[in-house]
Amino acid sequence: MHITVNSRKLYYEVTGKGTPLLLIHGNGETHEIFDEAVTLLSKYFTCYAIDSPGHGKSDPVKQYHYMDMAEDIASFTMQLGLQGAVYYGFSDGGIIGLLLAINHPDLYSKMIISGANTNPDAVKTWLKIAFTVITKIHKNPLFELMLKEPQINAQQLQSITIPVTVLAGEKDLIKEENTRFIAKNIPQSKLMILPKEGHETYIVHSAKIAELIIRDCRDII
Repeated sequence: MHITVNSRKLYYEVTGKGTPLLLIHGNGETHEIFDEAVTLLSKYFTCYAIDSPGHGKSDPVKQYHYMDMAEDIASFTMQLGLQGAVYYGFSDGGIIGLLLAINHPDLYSKMIISGANTNPDAVKTWLKIAFTVITKIHKNPLFELMLKEPQINAQQLQSITIPVTVLAGEKDLIKEENTRFIAKNIPQSKLMILPKEGHETYIVHSAKIAELIIRDCRDII
């Protein structure tokens, strides 16, 4: 189904019952990456799996900016009366989550993020070089986004007031030092570096992320 936020439509699917849980995918993906996870999560949560702005069945956008995406998700949350929901974001969805926690401190009760970064240099060097080369050839706006944004500093992270679980794979595409920087600066944070996992191996079409979310939310489900 669709909802109009900030003059554009976002597509989302609702499954299950219980505590509301927003699921936000990464760059160039759709809500469908969570299909396997939702099968398990829907036993414990009302899952809102969203196509983020400019992705999937949501309306296209002229320019991609993480802050714009965050404000659309904030409007989505408020319009549906989901204040106090749990938020899960993968990669770009994690970046969006951090911006939401910084700028809308009372919107969610808890946040779990995977493979997020605070600046473009936090992406492993070989991957940033690849993005740069591809963008010069094809002018991919989603890659251009990752080469310029986000720009989140320690002071902003320190302003986050909700509990945040910070996940990353041992073989993630994000430098581990940046993942640890995020967790170190969020006052109520918990860090998990998952052995043998990559950036998306435990998330995309995987029930592993569902098990991690359920385990992390035992106190509220």
